[in-house]
Formats: sequence, structure tokens, C-alpha cells
Amino acid sequence: MFQTITKSLCVTTVAASRCFCRYPGQYNIRHYCKKTPSRLWVSEALSSSELRENIIIQGWVRSVRAQKANLFLHVTDGSCLQPLQIVASSELNDPSLTFGSAVEVTGVLKRSPHPRQPVELEAHHINVVGKCNPVEFPFKIKDRHSLEYIRQYPHLRCRTNAFGSLLRIRSEAATAIHSYFKKNGFVNIHTPIITSNDCEGAGELFQVEPSGQKPKEDENFFSVPAFLTVSGQLHLEVMSGAFSRVYTFGPTFRAENSQSRRHLAEFYMVEAEVSFTQSLEDLTEVMEDMFKSATEHVLAECSEDVDLFHKYVTPGHRGTLDAMMTTSFPIITYSEAIEILSRSSQKFVFPTDWGCDLQTEHEKYLVNHCGNIPVFVTDYPYDLKPFYARDNQDRPHHTAAAVDLLVPGVGELCGGSLREERLDLLKNRLEQVGLEDAYSWYLDLRQFGSVPHGGFGMGFERFLQCILGVDNIKDVIPFPRFSNSCSL
Repeated sequence: MFQTITKSLCVTTVAASRCFCRYPGQYNIRHYCKKTPSRLWVSEALSSSELRENIIIQGWVRSVRAQKANLFLHVTDGSCLQPLQIVASSELNDPSLTFGSAVEVTGVLKRSPHPRQPVELEAHHINVVGKCNPVEFPFKIKDRHSLEYIRQYPHLRCRTNAFGSLLRIRSEAATAIHSYFKKNGFVNIHTPIITSNDCEGAGELFQVEPSGQKPKEDENFFSVPAFLTVSGQLHLEVMSGAFSRVYTFGPTFRAENSQSRRHLAEFYMVEAEVSFTQSLEDLTEVMEDMFKSATEHVLAECSEDVDLFHKYVTPGHRGTLDAMMTTSFPIITYSEAIEILSRSSQKFVFPTDWGCDLQTEHEKYLVNHCGNIPVFVTDYPYDLKPFYARDNQDRPHHTAAAVDLLVPGVGELCGGSLREERLDLLKNRLEQVGLEDAYSWYLDLRQFGSVPHGGFGMGFERFLQCILGVDNIKDVIPFPRFSNSCSL
């Protein structure tokens, strides 16, 4: 019996040591005593406190410098802004080693004699995985390309330093926002992308219909007209009847025929709803706290990437951002804002009478007037706000309990309100705008355990514009969608 078991183990061991090699019909005996090379991210290699042998770096070549005896490469893999220097014998040089080519490098991680980089990789083997023609490649090794230029190449611009930094910042900012809400007791709700509601009431909707089919008259796939969502707010209000704090973070869509620097047809929104509140201050506290918490996280986790923007893309913006982070955001009413605008010597294109909506030029002026820091504007005219905004029932000016957060360089970043929880007032408002039948379910929410509540939304791309100082919203989203443009 012992001999049988021994024989079985030996057969299993030999079989396990066999693996298919790259050529069909042949076997290769793997020697387990030989250490397999371990892969490192560039960020791991640069932060390594110990020297390591037999490691693999995979990435893209950012620079090539060939000397008589040595070859120097800078390789990055997207894990951080800084590249890793590869030092190799000139015998490993290859015509395919060009700017933009993809490589796999095996070697030894050693201390670098260069003071600006702690380590370097002494290469034993360099394999060109993907060639790149530097003549046809639209980005050049020594050029510093503008955001406007790289915007022409949405399929390639992630290869540039600036947009690579932007994408890492965007990733960390999203992580920071989710982390903030989790730490503060909010439940994440996945609100639908397809909806039958027009939350904003502006009518700028993309209608959803099956492709390749011509629907019959008065016939819809969902039995009712369906649209891409403009906001998850109404669905969050449903959930606020069971959870005291909820939020959502996802794509929203506006069929606004605009190619301005401020607008997109598809963008991401952070929206939150808070139950058991009758104060706009409860909302402004969450807005300011979330803004500062997320920004602090980005500055801590992406310091090099943020510095690239503040130094080369938007020089001078870091001082503005520091002022935002160290100052409490002031609060003014809409009436006070109109008074400030009316006293101004600046000539505005749009009117500044009470009852007029604030335009971008007004918002930026108010921000500068308050010291070029974010400012809350509250209590807007009742007729300017959607049906769900709570009626302040005040006179002589009739206002709603609504609030906007205006920030430097962008204008409106957040918009929110207390929601009308009083059934009679809400029903009258819906009847006035002819929506009582479409929103009968919304009235139901006020009849079964309703509580005072409020919420807000923040444009994620505008948040990135604000902290980085980027002027055009199309430069802070991977694949911008706007009027007459849907590349890729």
C-alpha cells in the first residue's frame, strides 16, 4: 500500500511539473527551484525600500536615450506620474524601442546614483510588446501639448502626462466621495438611468426607444415615454422614506444644444438626500464638508498629479484652492445677491432685477465679491424653482427654500433645496403646472409617513474643474459627449 501511494505521488508531481510551451506539440519541464520573476507596478518600484532581483516591469516608453555603452529608458504604466528609469547595455537596443512603444523589462531593482530618483532597473532583457511609430504618433516626445490639442484625440489622450494625471485624480476623487458618505452614515442607492420623470422640468431629455424598430403610434416599449435620467433626486426621495441619509453617484443626461465650456450632454452627478431636516444649514454643512473632505483626500493621494496641473496647466490656481480649504463658505440670500449686483459698476449682459435667474456672469461676480471663495446663495424666487422646492410662504418677495453653491472659475457647483413635504401645498403646485396625474406617486410619499427632508446635487466634472482650475469641462471627463460630438 505504501508503495502504491508513493508511486501515485510521484506521477502527480511529474505531471504537475509539465506545462505547454509556446510551440504546439512540445512540453516544457518547469523547474520549481528557479524563482519566477515577480511583476511590480512602477509606483511600487519607485517606493520600494529594498533592492530586488528578477523583477518585471510592464509599461510604455516615455523617453529613449542611447549612448555608446548604455541605453536609458523611462517607462511608465499609469500607476503614478513619475516614470521608472531603465538602464541597459547598448546591446539590448532595438529600433522598435521608441516613444510610445509598449515593453516588458526584466532585471534588478537597484539604488540610483541620480538624486531625483531613488531606484532604477538594471535590465537583463527587454521585450517590445507593441510597436509605436513616433512619426505618425500625434504626441511628440519633447512637446508639451495643450489640453485643447489632445482633446482632438480622445482615443489616445490618456497616453499624455496631463490626462493621465487627470484620470488618476478623477479616480481618487470618486473614491473620496464614496468614502465621505460611507463615514457619515449615507446609504448608496443605485438610481435608474432610464426613467419616465423629468426631475428638472426643463424638457431637455433624451428619449429612449428600441433601435431598428418603428413603434406604432401611441405605443412605447415601457408602455410610457421613457428618457435618460437628468437626476436621481426623485428616486432618492422615495428612499428617504425608509433611510434617513441616502446618496447616489452616477451618469446623468441633458439634451441641451450647447457646445459651451460649461456643459455636457452626459456627465456625472453626486446627489444626496437627508431626512428629518427643516434647515438649509443642514444641507450647506454637508455640501461644504463633502467638498473639503474630498479635496483633502485628492491633495493627499494625488499630490504629484495635482501639482502638474497647478504648475503647468493652471499656474496660480493653488493659492485659490488653499483659500477655499481654509475659509468657511459665506451664506447670502438671493435678495442680497441681487442688491450686490445692482450696486456694481460692472455692466452685465443679462438683467439683474429681482426675479431674474442668476447667470454665469452674475455667479462669478458674486464669488469675486465675497473674496474669490465659494459662497452659498439661498432663498431663490419661488417661480424659478421646480415644483418640489419648499415654499417659504414669505412676503413681499415669494421665495423657496433653495440653495446654490457658487465656486471660483466655475459658477454653480451644487444646487439643492428643502423638499415640499406639506401635501396640500405640493398638490396645489402640481395642479398649477399640470403634473398632478404624472406625479400621483410623488403625492403618495407625503401621505404615508412623510418627514421634512432636503437634498442637493453636485456636478462631479465641475468639482474637478474647481480644484484643478481647468476652464473647459470637456477636459475633465474621459469621453466627452456634447452637441454634434459623440466620438468613440
